[in-house]
Amino acid sequence: MSTTKKVLITGAGTGIGRALAIEAAQKGFDLILVGRTSNTLEETLSMCSTSAARRVVADVTQAEGRALIADAVDGSLDILINNAGVLSVGHLADMGDADLERMTNTNLVAPMALTRDLLPALRRSKGRIVNIGSVFGDIAYPFFACYSASKFGLRGFSDAMRRELSGAGIGVSYIAPRATRTASESAFAALIEPMEMTLDTADVVAAQAWDAILKGKRESFPKGKERFFVKVQRLFPSLVDKSVGAQARDPKTLAALKLSIQP
Repeated sequence: MSTTKKVLITGAGTGIGRALAIEAAQKGFDLILVGRTSNTLEETLSMCSTSAARRVVADVTQAEGRALIADAVDGSLDILINNAGVLSVGHLADMGDADLERMTNTNLVAPMALTRDLLPALRRSKGRIVNIGSVFGDIAYPFFACYSASKFGLRGFSDAMRRELSGAGIGVSYIAPRATRTASESAFAALIEPMEMTLDTADVVAAQAWDAILKGKRESFPKGKERFFVKVQRLFPSLVDKSVGAQARDPKTLAALKLSIQP
């Protein structure tokens, strides 16, 4: 029987998912790379230094897509990484139903459904569920309301499953990167300076994530001020209300927001 770990990564065609895949290939894992676009998955495959990798073109928000993924897993899975996510930025009053449903379905409902569908395979291997969240899943940011809510939900889901599966031999890790330099950055680029965001590269996020995963950590946050702010948020949320609320009201922030949401 092979001792090589089988790892499935959603949203593997770009950004953090691609970086996670490249790092996993370097570690010698057997990879199943999932995404909605064949071309981007092929690009990721070409960057992976392993022949033990295959792609599954599937939409994780659809039952048909999840069925394709389950077929590819074939009954056994060591690590499931729920990474696929989407982002829209703006005042909640300006968000349409489609925006809210897209973020909620992709960022929260799909990871829950895919985890449910792959639980038998994870039980067989006594594997690990990894949910890629966000610092915004602790520090709720204005103009990122639905995105923050979906990541708060993913963090809650991670805690609940860790407790529900206690004794089953399945671990759960919640990884919370800060803002990352990916294609999604364009959605909030104008807000980076006025809201004093620090950005990591996808490679840095992937390296920190794999370190946490392989050490079996419960949760992982980036090094720096965000980790401190998460602690403040959990203990003294009113302080964060004042600080981030002031940023949200600042004319420079509001002017940058208009630039971010221009068609």
